[in-house]
Amino acid sequence: MTLVSSLSSLSKPLVMALSNSSWRLPQPTFFLVGIPGLEEHQHWIALPLGVLYFLALVGNVTILFIIWTDSSLHQPMYLFLTMLAAIDLVLASSTAPKALAVLLVHAHEIGYIVCLIQMFFIHAFSSMESGVLVAMALDRYVAICHPLHHSTILHPGVVGHIGMAVLVRGLLLLIPFPILLQNLSFCRATIIHHAYCEHMAVVKLACSQTTVNRAYGLAVALLVVGLDILAIGLSYALILQAVLKVQGGEARLKAFSTCGSHVCVILVFYIPGMFSFLTHRFGHHVPHHIHVLLATLYLLVPPALNPLVYGVKTRQIRHRVLKVFYIK
Repeated sequence: MTLVSSLSSLSKPLVMALSNSSWRLPQPTFFLVGIPGLEEHQHWIALPLGVLYFLALVGNVTILFIIWTDSSLHQPMYLFLTMLAAIDLVLASSTAPKALAVLLVHAHEIGYIVCLIQMFFIHAFSSMESGVLVAMALDRYVAICHPLHHSTILHPGVVGHIGMAVLVRGLLLLIPFPILLQNLSFCRATIIHHAYCEHMAVVKLACSQTTVNRAYGLAVALLVVGLDILAIGLSYALILQAVLKVQGGEARLKAFSTCGSHVCVILVFYIPGMFSFLTHRFGHHVPHHIHVLLATLYLLVPPALNPLVYGVKTRQIRHRVLKVFYIK
């Protein structure tokens, strides 16, 4: 029997022993299970997750390098794409290293403070990504519906203010998460049936009153996701209305193509996120390993796909990437 299989076989009794124990610790050490029910196959699950993380690192660093070094790309659309790439790097790096350590080498333990920091970064930067997607929808709306005034409406100063607003909103709304969690008592086994520290997964472990935590988490989700989806939907409704009035099939097709990549990114980001959010509260019959897998992929697939989608669909970036890596 190999060392990995031995550790895997030992992890089940350890989890059972922790589950049957009871203690009261103000700052406990949490135990991340990984993918519940698939402990024997976790090293295989780690392979695609590792590939996604590698693609996220290479793709987003490439996007940042291309836009940073080419002054002709310092325009609103590419500046928003720069923000998205930077956020994706932080989001993927906040999730993947610890998740891969849990799945590959059974490094299940995570300190209380480290867990809160990871949870804050994951949720705060998810909120920021949602805000940047709204900004990109606004940019598409101005570019298609008011093309002659695009440079005056979304000049660099406005883009900078939008980026600052997205950053401040993500920080201010999510700072209370770890603060409120510090007021909870954990008097039973602190086993998180997840691959990373997620807010509701940690809240469910507390034996003290969690009404405030649950209510605030729900309020933030509705405020951020609800308003952002509403703003994006309104932007694209106006875009669709404007595109349908365009004379000529070629111009209409070009407008649809311009927005198509952004719509794909929006769907890939919001659909798994909403599934994870709703499953925590209402999806009691959803298999837990399915929930955890989708919740993990939700944080790794968009950072890996975004550079590919924009790299393929955006001619300027595609040409510059080919120019950088072109070898005679």
